[in-house]
Amino acid sequence: MDTTDKHNERIAKMTFASVYPMYVAKVEKKGHTKEELHQVITWLTGFDDSRLQELMDQKATFETFFQAASLNPNASLITGMICGYRIEEIDNPLTQQVRYLDKLVDELAKGRKMEKILRA
Repeated sequence: MDTTDKHNERIAKMTFASVYPMYVAKVEKKGHTKEELHQVITWLTGFDDSRLQELMDQKATFETFFQAASLNPNASLITGMICGYRIEEIDNPLTQQVRYLDKLVDELAKGRKMEKILRA
């Protein structure tokens, strides 16, 4: 699916630190923990807690965040709809990676089993 250049640029320049509190609030509101959120983020990106904090302190953009990540080889198994887009059809690699993260957070908040979220 085509996303506009303006949309892709906006996502690339957004900082992970600005979105992270919303991820935490979303999962905690549904009875899940920050530790579970970190498990999901670690699975996707390879970042440990200290590296994640470092990137937030640096106010890393999503572009920088995902350039530094070692994307999980099974990330392409993340499919479905998020924000009106079918993830597997998003052409821009960075936008697709951000939507992977959004989808994993949604699945955690909805109570999906961790082994399914982590595509085990």
